[in-house]
Amino acid sequence: MKRYYYSKLSEGQLPNLTKRQAIDFKKTFRIVKPILDDVKSNGLKAALSYAKKFDGLDSKNFFVTKDEIRKAKNNLPIKIKKAIDDAYNNIRKFHLKQIPKSYNVETVAGVICSREFRAIENIGLYIPGGTAVLPSTLLMLGIPSQIAGCKRVVICSPAKVVKINDALLYVSDKCGIKEFYKIGGAQAIALMAYGSRAGAHLTTGDKKIPKVFKIFGPGNQYVTAAKLLVSIDPDGCAIDMPAGPSELLVVADKSANPAFVAADLLSQAEHGADSQVILVTNSVNLEKKIRKEIEKQLKKIPRNKLASASLKNSFSLIVKDIERGIEKMPVLFFLEIIHRKVREIMLRVQIILYRLTVLLNLLAALR
Repeated sequence: MKRYYYSKLSEGQLPNLTKRQAIDFKKTFRIVKPILDDVKSNGLKAALSYAKKFDGLDSKNFFVTKDEIRKAKNNLPIKIKKAIDDAYNNIRKFHLKQIPKSYNVETVAGVICSREFRAIENIGLYIPGGTAVLPSTLLMLGIPSQIAGCKRVVICSPAKVVKINDALLYVSDKCGIKEFYKIGGAQAIALMAYGSRAGAHLTTGDKKIPKVFKIFGPGNQYVTAAKLLVSIDPDGCAIDMPAGPSELLVVADKSANPAFVAADLLSQAEHGADSQVILVTNSVNLEKKIRKEIEKQLKKIPRNKLASASLKNSFSLIVKDIERGIEKMPVLFFLEIIHRKVREIMLRVQIILYRLTVLLNLLAALR
């Protein structure tokens, strides 16, 4: 992880440091499109053939059974169960505050306008399971769908041979999700977007697999490409967004706990070699302590090779004034602020986002 001093950077250096790595989607689309077309035409049979080809899945055991969930709950160590239970309760508590309220307004006599909020009835959740298994992703997608009251929730996640990670099965059970397929990659996105339509003789019991209305969840470049393609296909479905490499910007002053900051930086860095984490601080002493913590914690995490590769693309930035320094930083997916004057910093971020919105609207108007 490199160290830079803002006062010593030229005007063009910082944008180059935070420039995202480009993904050759033209090449990725050419690989993914035939898979989508095959599943669209041949349904579950095609999806299972790709799952066998890429993950070694046994096509006779592609649906997670109640017995598998029961075994997973019994096999999972109590310590991990408790960690998941704590996370579940915390995430649920947060999202319960987000429930919107419907309302009616009589704008003029006899004219009543209303706004109602309803859950999407039928959704698909893609949970990565290739280089990393992410029960946290399932928690953060499954809990809101549970609170919203989505009637049908489908999970797709790749299985190595026939087994799904016990933690994922435990989380799916906590979130009340009954429909779980051991299929990942572009073929999983296609199956959720188009359903089993063709190949209907391969079923879960006596029912075909219906398509979903919207797909949520991150994945690699092939999953992302597949989501983009099904979202523009009239026969496909909606998606949440095209997720890119993990990014985290941590803004911290001397009041921050170095161990906590290091853990948060590593939690994103370990997602992949193309991840990028950035630390912005006005305390040289804090930055040095965080570096020591990163070195210490890096030795203990299983995915330390990926995290180490990611840290080569990452850096810390020493600034004199945090409020001014943050203005020069990119708008990243994740922003974490650990500062005694967090409200003032958030106001600065709000101003940056407002300026960005105005700029984007201006550019759109000029096209």
